[in-house]
Amino acid sequence: MAQKKDRTGNAGSKSRVPLPGSERSPLRSAKVVGSVDPDLRVEITLQLRRRTGSQLEQRVSQMATQRLDERTYLTREELGRLGGAEQADISAIDAFAHDHNLSVSEVSIARRTVKLVGRVADLSTAFGVTLKRYRAGAVSYRGRRGPIYLPKELAGVVERVLGLDDRPAVTPHYRVLRSVKGRQKGGQRKDSAHGSLRSFSPLEVAKLYNFPAGLDGTGQTIGLIELNDVNNKGSATGAGYSKTDLDSYFAGLGLATPNVNAVGVDGGANVPGPDLNADSEVTLDIEVAGAVAPKANIVVYFGTNTTDGFIQALTSAIHDDVRKPSLISISWGGPEESSTQQLLTGLDQALQEAAAVGVTVCAAAGDNGSADMDKSEWDGVTHADFPASSPWALGCGGTTLQATGSGSSETVWNGGPQGGATGGGVSNVFARPAYQLKVNVPQQSKGGRGLPDVSGNADPASGYQVLIQGASKVLGGTSAVAPLWAGLLALISQQRAGKGKGPLGFLNPILYGLPSSANAFQDVVNGNNDIFGTLRGKYPAGPGWDPCTGLGTPNGTNLSAAL
Repeated sequence: MAQKKDRTGNAGSKSRVPLPGSERSPLRSAKVVGSVDPDLRVEITLQLRRRTGSQLEQRVSQMATQRLDERTYLTREELGRLGGAEQADISAIDAFAHDHNLSVSEVSIARRTVKLVGRVADLSTAFGVTLKRYRAGAVSYRGRRGPIYLPKELAGVVERVLGLDDRPAVTPHYRVLRSVKGRQKGGQRKDSAHGSLRSFSPLEVAKLYNFPAGLDGTGQTIGLIELNDVNNKGSATGAGYSKTDLDSYFAGLGLATPNVNAVGVDGGANVPGPDLNADSEVTLDIEVAGAVAPKANIVVYFGTNTTDGFIQALTSAIHDDVRKPSLISISWGGPEESSTQQLLTGLDQALQEAAAVGVTVCAAAGDNGSADMDKSEWDGVTHADFPASSPWALGCGGTTLQATGSGSSETVWNGGPQGGATGGGVSNVFARPAYQLKVNVPQQSKGGRGLPDVSGNADPASGYQVLIQGASKVLGGTSAVAPLWAGLLALISQQRAGKGKGPLGFLNPILYGLPSSANAFQDVVNGNNDIFGTLRGKYPAGPGWDPCTGLGTPNGTNLSAAL
C-alpha cells in the first residue's frame, strides 16, 4: 500500500510522527534543478537521547557556579557513561535499519551517534522525505522540504537525523585586507581615532596584549574546527593547510613549526588547494594559535560544512580521548535565524559536554556587525552569530588596534560593509545566563544572552600577517580572535599545570566574576558595530561589558595572575 503524502510531497503515514526541529525550507532564491540519483549511497547520522536518569546537565550547571580550584571535571570516559546513549536505543536503531535496507556503519555510545548508510531511495522511504537537487546562486546542494518522519516507537529516542540535506551550514569569519576608502599607500588606513593603521604579526599582537612571558604552550593541546566544501556525492572537495606554508611562515617568525595533526571526521579531510577561501580560514587559525603557543599540540578536526559535519567535528574533538584537547577554537558560524533547530541544539549540547570535561571553546562572533548578514541578505534587524551565541561558548569579538609609543589604543572594529565589523548583540534563542545578570545586556523580546564575551584585534586594516598558498597576506576578522584567545589560554593553562592545577574549562562565569582591580581586560569604550549605519548606532561601546567588545581585550599577564 502506497504511503500517504503530506502537503510538502513527503511520504508520511499514521504510524509515523514528525521529528521536532527537523523542518527544512529551500535556501532563499533556490530552485530545484533535478532529482537525486535513487541509487546514490549516502551516509547519515542519527543522534540519540541521553541515557535515562542522566545527571549531566545538573552536574555541569553546578560546576559553572564553582571557583576554578573547586571544580572537578569529568573524564571523557565518565562523560560517555553519564551522558551517553542507552544500549536499548542503539538496538532499536539496528532493527529500524534492518527493516529499511540500511547498514549501520558506526556507533558511538559516548557521542550518542549511529551512522547509517543506504541508497537514497531507501533513506527517503525510511524517513518519509523527498530529496532533490537545489541550486541557489553558486551553491548546489541535496535538500528537502518539511520535517523528517520517524516511526512512533522511535519518537523521543532520536533527537536529530543529520546528513539527508547537505547544504552549507556556516561561513568562515575572516576578512582580507582590501583597498577601501581612506586606505593609504602601504596598506594603511587613515582612522579618525587612531591615525594610520598597520598590520601585525601574531607575536606583535601578543606583545601589545601583554601575553605572559616565558611560556610556550608546552603540554597543551588546541583543537581547531575546520569545515570542507562537499561535492554532489557528499565528498570533501576543499579546505586545508600546506605544511610548506607552515614551515616557511614559522621560520620567518624565528620559530620551529608547531606539531600540527589533521583528523578527518564525517568525510572531512585536509584538502588544500581547490578553495582559497576555506584554506585561508584554516591556515589563519593555525598560524595565529601556533605563533602564540608554538609548543602546544595543534589538532585540526576537519568535518564537512553541513549540519551533520559541523556537529560531528565538534563532538569528535570534545570526546577525543587520545589527543585530549583542553582548548578548542571555532572560526565558523552564521546568524542564529539561519541555523536549523537541529544545529542549534546539537552544537549547544556539545558545548555543554565540553564544559563537563574541562574544555574551553572559543568561538568567533562574526564579521558583519550587529546585522550579522551581508547587505544583500539582510532583513533590517539585528542578529547574533551562532555558535558564539551559545552560553557555553566564549564568544570572541573584534577591535581595531593601533600601536602607540606607550602601548596601544583600540576602538570597536567597524570598517563598514567593505571593511567588516565585529559581530555582537543579543541572542534571540538563548536566555541570559547567570554570569551576565550583573552586566548591562540590552533588553530583547526573547532570548537575552549577550555577545561577545571578550575581544581582540580583528580589523583587517590592523590585521595579521600570514602566509597562504605561498603568498603573504593580511587577514582580519573575528576568525583570528578565537585562535588568539585559544593560544593565550594555552599559555595560562601551561602555567596552571606547572602549579598542579587543572584546566580552565568553562571560563565565562570566572571571567565575568573577576574584580576590576585585577586589570585583566583593557576596556574598549569607543565605537559601535552598526555596519550599515542604519540601526541608530546599534550597538555602542561603553565602560564595562558591551555588545561590541564584551569585557574587552586581554592584558594577558594580569589575566594569568587572576586565574
